[in-house]
Amino acid sequence: MAHVRLFRHYIHLPFVILGLIDLVVMGLSFALAVFFRFFGEPGFFLDNFVFVLPAITVFALLNLIVMIALGVHQSRVEEGMSGMMLRTIMAMILAIPLHGFAYFVADDWLWYLGSFGLLTSATVLAIFALGIARIVFFAVVGKDRFKRRVLVLGAGRRAKQMFEDLTTPFNRKGFSLDGFVPMPEDTVEVDEQYLINLPVSLHQYVLRHPVREIVVAVDDRRRGLPMEDLLECKMEGVQIIDGANFYERESRKVALEMITHGWLVFSDGFTVSSVYGAGKRALDILASGALLLATFPIMILTAIAIKLEDGFKAPVVYSQERVGLNNRVFRVHKFRSMITDAEKNGAVWAQKNDTRVTRVGEFIRKVRIDELPQIFNVLNGTMAFVGPRPERPVFVEQLSEKIPFYAERHRVKPGLTGWAQLCFAYADNEEDTREKLRYDLYYIKNQSLLLDLLVIIQTVEVVLFKKGSR
Repeated sequence: MAHVRLFRHYIHLPFVILGLIDLVVMGLSFALAVFFRFFGEPGFFLDNFVFVLPAITVFALLNLIVMIALGVHQSRVEEGMSGMMLRTIMAMILAIPLHGFAYFVADDWLWYLGSFGLLTSATVLAIFALGIARIVFFAVVGKDRFKRRVLVLGAGRRAKQMFEDLTTPFNRKGFSLDGFVPMPEDTVEVDEQYLINLPVSLHQYVLRHPVREIVVAVDDRRRGLPMEDLLECKMEGVQIIDGANFYERESRKVALEMITHGWLVFSDGFTVSSVYGAGKRALDILASGALLLATFPIMILTAIAIKLEDGFKAPVVYSQERVGLNNRVFRVHKFRSMITDAEKNGAVWAQKNDTRVTRVGEFIRKVRIDELPQIFNVLNGTMAFVGPRPERPVFVEQLSEKIPFYAERHRVKPGLTGWAQLCFAYADNEEDTREKLRYDLYYIKNQSLLLDLLVIIQTVEVVLFKKGSR
């Protein structure tokens, strides 16, 4: 298996293993730093290990959480080892104040974390150790160790769509593709070089090749499937999976072109328990309260900057109608980033280099400060901390007519941040909105407190690296 599924969310298995290795390496690095600074004798150190263990655990866990927030492990795919290590160094530097806070809260329980010299030496040691461990890990694992060998049944429109979306370097992490088996009456749309014309039955092909998974992506199942062959393959231990489910697992989004209302009805997910609802509301209050305390000085400075640029009488905050849970319209609050009469000719999409944006507005948009007043929307319950971004009624009406299943994003509360914001840049046209909807539907289908926590943690990366801001 190249993925594990925790609370309905797919996580790439190598990232899980690498995260555990990082946790152990950082713990060992801290223990080694403590040993040389305070002990020097192995026996003495082991006798007192129980007193050191809490600090080791806190050091490793806090560093790992910040590394997850900065997308350290995923960066290996896009930026290579150098990008991964640069993010690691940044994460461990940013974690030092957190260690100080943990020491302050725990009083004498974590007294080892109170030494800045110890934290610095442990951090430097951990960075070098992590670099070595990762080089060894990727050398041993290789590119294909965790990949499943996949055969696609079908070569029509659905198969072509899946191939185009999933064979990019970023998406194709969990599988290697054998090819596509065209069905007798299907119109072939996949390039001929990727086709497999079976000289034998599907079962015999699987016996001769180490295929671990067959993806069923035919355009019309009513024309029949080789059920006997598929059953024989399944009995051999080969996993049989529907094309839409395979797409969802590999890309962490829902394939709009491959799903129907029937798929929505019969697929797992799209369920919310009262326990989750209460837990999510508690998380909303805690997260928004903490964010309000942390950013209140920034909000005051932003208000002053807006007044200085546009005059004392200029409004600081503006409100706008947005569509929320169950299509109810509410007013969302933002710091004003445009000129006061920006929409005198009607609502339009925000664009790159928008001439309506003020100088202060341009800055606060880039670092997402303009969104901070929405904390009060979260506190009053019209929004959640995590969810699809709320859209304006005029755009919702237009998009619902053009994009299938667009209205389904209003089954949950809109959010201050969300899965789509993490995975895709700002949407300023219909096609971008369609792509963001794929991610929103994944979140709605698989929502859990774990996924909410992951989104909250990784939103730090969006803010620091300016992903998706406009």
